This record gives sequence, structure tokens and C-alpha cells, in this order.
Amino acid sequence: MDSKNKLRQVFVLKILYEHTDENHCITIAQILQFLKDEYGIESYRKTIKEDIDLLMTAGFDIEFIKSSQNLYHIVSREFDIAELKVLIDAVVSSKFISKTKSQQLAEKLSKLAGPYMSKELVRNIDVERRVKGDNKQLLLIIDTINTAINQKRKIAFKYFTYNVRKEKKEKHNGYIYKFSPYKLVWNGDYYYVVGFSDKYNDIGSFRVDRITKNPEILDEETVPVPENFDINKYLNTMFRMYNSECKEVELICDNDVIDSIIDRFGEDVQIYANDMESFRIIVNTAVNHIFFSWVFGFGGKVKIKAPSKVKEDYANMVRQAVNCLEQ
Repeated sequence: MDSKNKLRQVFVLKILYEHTDENHCITIAQILQFLKDEYGIESYRKTIKEDIDLLMTAGFDIEFIKSSQNLYHIVSREFDIAELKVLIDAVVSSKFISKTKSQQLAEKLSKLAGPYMSKELVRNIDVERRVKGDNKQLLLIIDTINTAINQKRKIAFKYFTYNVRKEKKEKHNGYIYKFSPYKLVWNGDYYYVVGFSDKYNDIGSFRVDRITKNPEILDEETVPVPENFDINKYLNTMFRMYNSECKEVELICDNDVIDSIIDRFGEDVQIYANDMESFRIIVNTAVNHIFFSWVFGFGGKVKIKAPSKVKEDYANMVRQAVNCLEQ
């Protein structure tokens, strides 16, 4: 028996996955023809029937329909169409995946739907126009960081920003950051790595798509995760992952913004009564221009009550914005 014939059952299964779905069947005669045309294997009806019975016994969801020519097809797959649509939409709309890589991943995902439905999924891959990242090494960088997390090893990398000419410039003249990665986080359309920074001697985060090239995994073990560090609490206090000082802030919020408050701070946020039209919350949050712009976006429906320093900083930012309009 030649090596190809030893793999005959595998090829039969592959033919069923590539040429059938819950609404489309093929006959044993067609399977024989596919084996001959695609794999150069000659076989017999009885042999193929036994191969399919063996695959069904092994647990593959193959259905047999008795007719003048017996029909076979794959009934179910790992993902149904609705699940694949969600995955494809997530991939294509994601800002941190480049347009080319998004298209490649969407096409690969669509093939999981089978030969007939996959074409419909591919036609829908341009679901949303978005500004896309261009870091072509992103998936490799993510994989390397994940490996370092699992191995509890530090990573070393350079980080870039843009100048006004849209040129990439290495931050701090090519400074090599040493970082103990704890978690990869998808937040606000971007991937971040959260961990302990040797440079700042504190917990911090970096946008993965701004890492210049694949990080180096060092022999040094990571700085242990601080005992009082709660990743979920950290994420709830960060606004778009900007590393800023966290402060306890008291907010007065109109009742009709409750959904936005829960979206931002989670269902565990403590709600206090204020009056018939508003409520009060006290949250620990990163205080920066992103937080202030979030408050401003409610048009007065969210007000900073305390501390006074945060109120002053917010008022100064608003005044500066007004001054810019008057110039």
C-alpha cells in the first residue's frame, strides 16, 4: 500500500469538509472521482463506504441519506455561520490589525463555514470603514509577549511615536525598555501589555502596535505581581490605558447617564442617592486629559464634585479650550 493510500481516510474526510455542508451532499461515486483527480488515489465503493463508517464511529458528524445513490455530508462544523460572522466582524473592525492581515484572517475564517457559505461570508468582510494599524509584525509581537508571560520572563523592546510629519520616531532616542509582562489586554480598539516597568519602577502599560519590532525575551525572571494588584480594578481605573496617577474622584451624574457609568466603571460601582434627578459615585480613576474629555462629553450631565484639585485642573482645561477658540 503506497503512502497516499495510507492516508485515504484523511482525504475522504477532507473531501467531505471541502465539498459538503448541511444542505449539500455528495455520492460515493463523486468521492471516488475527487480521490482520483485531487490525490491520485484509485479505490472502490465498498472501501469508501467502510472509510466513512469508520469516520462516523470515530465521532465525526457525517450523515448518511439513503437514496438511489447513497448521499453523505458533514452535518455540523466547529463554528456555525452566526459565530463566524461575529468573529469576522471583530477581526475586520479591529483597529490594531492591519487591513491586509484582516482580509487574510477573514478569508481563513470564512473557509470554516464550508464550500458554499464561505463565499457569502467573504463578500461581507468590509463591514466597517476604520483607521487600521500598519504594524505588520503585530501578531508575531503578541505571540512573543504571550510566550514571555507563560515563561515568566522579562521582555526588552523599543517603542515609537509619530512626529508632525507622520514619521515614526523611537521614543527617548531608542531607549530599550525592560518590562515584566503580566497580561495582554484588548482595550479601546487596541492591544496593550500590562506589567511592571523597570524604567518607571511601577505598574504600567504599552500599546503593542507601537512596539518597533518583535521583543526580545530575556533570561531575567519577571518582577513578581504585587500582592495587592488587581488587573480588573486597574483596567477600570484606566482611561484608554494612559498611565496616570489614580485618585479617588466624586462625581454627580444625571440619572439618564447610568448606562454610560456602568459601561465605564462596571456593575460593581457603588451608587449613592443625590436628589430625584441625579446620583453620586466615588471612583478610583486615572486623572488625565482623557478622563476630563470623557466628563466634558456628557455636556454637564456628569460633574466633578471632589477633590478640589481635580475640579481646578478640569476647569483650567476647559478655560484653555475656550481661549483657543477666542484666539
